[in-house]
Amino acid sequence: MTRDSMILSKKYLWIFITILVFALDRITKSLALDYLPLGEPISILPMFNLFFTFNTGAAFSFLNQAGGWQEWLFGAIAVGVSISIIIWQLKITIEHLWLKIALALIIGGTLGNLYDRITYHKVIDFLDFYFRQWHYPVFNIADSAICIGAIMLIIDILRNGGSRRL
Repeated sequence: MTRDSMILSKKYLWIFITILVFALDRITKSLALDYLPLGEPISILPMFNLFFTFNTGAAFSFLNQAGGWQEWLFGAIAVGVSISIIIWQLKITIEHLWLKIALALIIGGTLGNLYDRITYHKVIDFLDFYFRQWHYPVFNIADSAICIGAIMLIIDILRNGGSRRL
């Protein structure tokens, strides 16, 4: 691989990661929808269940019982965030690969959950981690990608002092 082709592949790596996250999220949610019983935990490992549920709220079921208006709010936020991050991605140089990957994870996860909101008017969740009687809020691959991307973004900000030229 030549240097120019390596630079080109790094430049567009964020698109591949975004598509990969979206695809993994869609595949796992489709499997959950097709094969998991709604609201019944399936024990996989100690401290881990598959537990298919729908979430009309945001992360960790925030505003889950708000009556429906939150669906439009979270959809609008997802569209705004996605467009903003795509514009940001186009401005970031390939020297900032860590940041590009972080943002790609956030976009992929955001688009995965947005797809659910548009298609089902709620988000499919199915990953249930717990300790004794305490259960972490049920989540999905998109939520994981968003959280990992956000952590990477925070690390990038801390590492670079919050100011950088793009």
